[in-house]
Amino acid sequence: MEGMSVRAWTLLFGIIAVICLAEVDGQFGVVEIETHSLVESDAVHAGTVVNAALQVRLQEGFHVNSNNPLDEALIPTVLMIDSPVGVTVREVVYPEAGLLEQVGVDEPLAVFEETFVVGVVFGLPPNVDPGSLSVPGALRYQACDETMCYMPATVDVAWNLQVVPSGRALVPQHAALFDNITFLGTSAEIPSTAIPVTKPAAISVEPKNMALLLNDFEILGTTGGYLNSDDFLSFMNASEAGENQKGWFEGQGPLAILFLILLGGLALNLTPCVLPMIPINLAIIGAGTQAGSKTRGFALGGMYGFAMAIIYGTLGLVVILTSGTFGTINSSPWFNAGIAVLFVGLGLAMFDVFVVDFSRFQSVFLKDTRANGSFLAAFGMGAVSALLAGACVAPVVIQVILFSSNLYATGTKLALALPFFLGVGMALPWPFAGAGLSFLPKPGAWTVRVKQAFGVFILATAAYYGYIAYGIIANRWVDGAEVASSVEEKLEEGWHSSLSQGLAVAQAEDKFVLVDLWATWCKNCLTMDKTTLKDSAVAAKLAPYVKIKFQAEDPSTSPAKEVMKQFESIGLPTYAILKPRVEPLADPSS
Repeated sequence: MEGMSVRAWTLLFGIIAVICLAEVDGQFGVVEIETHSLVESDAVHAGTVVNAALQVRLQEGFHVNSNNPLDEALIPTVLMIDSPVGVTVREVVYPEAGLLEQVGVDEPLAVFEETFVVGVVFGLPPNVDPGSLSVPGALRYQACDETMCYMPATVDVAWNLQVVPSGRALVPQHAALFDNITFLGTSAEIPSTAIPVTKPAAISVEPKNMALLLNDFEILGTTGGYLNSDDFLSFMNASEAGENQKGWFEGQGPLAILFLILLGGLALNLTPCVLPMIPINLAIIGAGTQAGSKTRGFALGGMYGFAMAIIYGTLGLVVILTSGTFGTINSSPWFNAGIAVLFVGLGLAMFDVFVVDFSRFQSVFLKDTRANGSFLAAFGMGAVSALLAGACVAPVVIQVILFSSNLYATGTKLALALPFFLGVGMALPWPFAGAGLSFLPKPGAWTVRVKQAFGVFILATAAYYGYIAYGIIANRWVDGAEVASSVEEKLEEGWHSSLSQGLAVAQAEDKFVLVDLWATWCKNCLTMDKTTLKDSAVAAKLAPYVKIKFQAEDPSTSPAKEVMKQFESIGLPTYAILKPRVEPLADPSS
């Protein structure tokens, strides 16, 4: 039967790392942009007006809302300037907006195209010293395409002005770009209250203050996404009783975690993708009966297994340290869709839709191996086998890496070692097998049933990830104005819109708190408001609570960033139940 090529399988097995690395520079739902801060001349003079610009480039197919969106629920593009002392902002010039027809939306969107330029005029004080002068700022934006609008984001920018003596001639630059900016030539400074050239008050809360605020409360439980009435009530009851759901290893000690991972790795050797290959690989590396002695066979098998542990450990480190938290990558629809496609391929292989047979490829190493084996060949074969272990092993390795990433994000450094210990568990039998000790069960017809059972499980996992990907995308198809209107209804019913005010009330009255994190782009936030939170049983249960609607419109900025981190939120909506501490925690900075 025709086998799958090494190159194709290696690509299939490694797709998880590629997908995760694609998320390194971005956050869930955020469309990244490229910015260039430009100045009209190579240098500037003190006491003069300086024309500058911010050039913005988006990924192909994306646009950003204009500075004046037609829909008030959408987030405008705003250039915010944090001027140094003495430097004034005289003018900010946005480009002319275009219209974008979006699927499912009656009215067009006012947007800036894939490449656009925002002009800005700085006024320099006459007493500024020659040298480099940095003018920092930030651009807040919300990207859209023809089907949806994505999560708002804020990117930092800065103009580095070279101040030179007045006698030094200035050299113009970027003439074509600046010729297309219609500066009004105003000489008056633009007040910060006239246009948003400073950071909006909505995101002005200091992270330290927010952390101190939450230090006075115990977080009893958090959850997220859509929950029906029964599930939400169960979440509330469990939180109040201190019985919130625990993860796989939560509450387990380090030794217990390592033992479970080692056991899982050891069990992988019994899968139908690995077990039949053991005698073949032993023959290739010259272990077993060919080793000459049990000691040498033990060492060759150990080297083979050590290489497997190194490969899995290295792959885990790369993914964990470069991809950020599991919540970030797992909240990406593209990540979940990619995993679904990968697992469909792995599942079909279990039913022999295509055949995975690597023994014929591994045999090419025989010609470079002596009869009694070499340690270099054993290490090389172990590394190759780890990458080409088959469809049975890949789902387990992927899940351990993703779980380790999430665990590491919570501050558990041990998580970095979990993929390595999975490889160690898988490597444990190899020294003994290399020494010629036979203790593993013999392959037979029973492995076919095991393989098919694995196939069913893997395809079910693929369906789960596909459903998650669909849910994330579907959650973005929402009218922001409708979400905002639903929140207004809750505020009229007595909910608080201010986190600090709501917590102060809860502390004064010693009440439980429900914090509901929402945004105008969150469809499930609206669904929860219209269904679960209107249910009579849920409403009665929440009656004695202090209820807070906290808008996390841009999770990349303060205070939403700090609050979501405190609640370990991976998306919206997020619900957290708190209660005042008897003795508030001390300020960690003191």
